[in-house]
Amino acid sequence: MNVVIEHLSKRFGEKPVLRDVGFTFESGKIYGLLGRNGAGKTTLFNCLNRDINADGGSFYLEEGGVRRAVQAGDIGYVLSTPAVPEFLTGREFLKFFLDINPPQEPKSIDGYFDDMRIAPDDRDKLLKDYSHGMKNKMQMLVNIIAEPNILLLDEPLTSLDVVVAEEMKQLLRTLKNGRITIFSTHLLDLALDLCDEIVLLNHGVLEQVDKSNLDSREFKEKILAALQEDSHE
Repeated sequence: MNVVIEHLSKRFGEKPVLRDVGFTFESGKIYGLLGRNGAGKTTLFNCLNRDINADGGSFYLEEGGVRRAVQAGDIGYVLSTPAVPEFLTGREFLKFFLDINPPQEPKSIDGYFDDMRIAPDDRDKLLKDYSHGMKNKMQMLVNIIAEPNILLLDEPLTSLDVVVAEEMKQLLRTLKNGRITIFSTHLLDLALDLCDEIVLLNHGVLEQVDKSNLDSREFKEKILAALQEDSHE
């Protein structure tokens, strides 16, 4: 299964953000979408999720030579700022989500909490009292339960502590098979550590970066030079 993007464009007023985006993302890989802050990574995600309309171009799922439109149920979207109903407890929120999105092989609610390493004492707390990292875990959990074909991750690890960030990275590695994972970040070292492929959003277009020399100084300098050039545009 692939996600194919062709000639996608988006501008805000006179400013072009996505100019002519074309790329094919393959199932079973974690792609690091690398770009400076403001490069258009979130705009690209919002177009794919249809939260905003692209000005031109198209994207679709392709499997076995057959193309079809990307549906709402195909996409899971984890925001950089967690969006959870803070008036519910963690358990109430999870039960509500499972009731409307029953998985094919359900677990107990506590089983899901165990998977995300959310402590028993925290499961019946209001979500408004959760830390940023715990809210992010809940956001990730419901997206995992939904089993989307495409998982969009908009800088979800940037503000997490080291332990939680490592837990999330391990989780993403175990979940990559059978889906397309696109991980947006402006941190090069994080992308190199977690991702199978690196894609650079530069001047409003996507460019895959060869990772064969990822340990070399030249490799990092090439990416950093592109990001600095983009930031001066």
